Amino acid sequence: MADEVVLLDFWPSLYGLRVRIALAEKGVKYEYKDEDLMGKRSPLLLQTNPIYKRIPVLIHRGKPLCESVIIVEYIDEVWKDKAPLLPSDPYERAQARFWVDFIDKKLYAPSRKIWTTKGEEQEAAKKEFTEVLKILEGQLGDEPYFGGDRFGFVDLCLIPYYCWFYSYETFGKFSIEAECPKFIAWVKRCEQKETVSNALPDGKKVLAFVHEARKMLGVG
Repeated sequence: MADEVVLLDFWPSLYGLRVRIALAEKGVKYEYKDEDLMGKRSPLLLQTNPIYKRIPVLIHRGKPLCESVIIVEYIDEVWKDKAPLLPSDPYERAQARFWVDFIDKKLYAPSRKIWTTKGEEQEAAKKEFTEVLKILEGQLGDEPYFGGDRFGFVDLCLIPYYCWFYSYETFGKFSIEAECPKFIAWVKRCEQKETVSNALPDGKKVLAFVHEARKMLGVG
């Protein structure tokens, strides 16, 4: 009980997946509690994240932590017996944080619009989404991972998007691999890691969820 770890999450969450992969990378055992974000928030979620009322929330030794990036960095600092997720060099660590911030500020909005909008707005979202992926391809360069030879912080924060790609392609009617082949090659390298492949839900399961979400949003 002294080191009890509980994760409040929602199975298709891009942000919750970051935490699940980080915990797997560190070999941390935890209790998983799935929140039905399409319905009413649980009392525990409202109690542990009263400000934003959203997942993920990591509860460690009875103390809650919120926001995926903050949680991942906390996991990296607390469980030091496994390989670090962030670089040890201060400059490289700052760069990794910069690119995760870029991902959060530039990738989520257009990716969401691909499946929640139609017509010109959707086309603009597809273009913006692809442009962001190409910038990330440029940052990756010829390295196997964004952390160089080793799967790290940026990879961990970005790879959850992949399980949504099938939905983006279905509603956007385009091929991400055709637009960004180097990015998909990186995805396939990440998928070879059990910590990633075991965490990511199947794309078709995500698509079924997206169909229901579209109905609730009135997109059809």
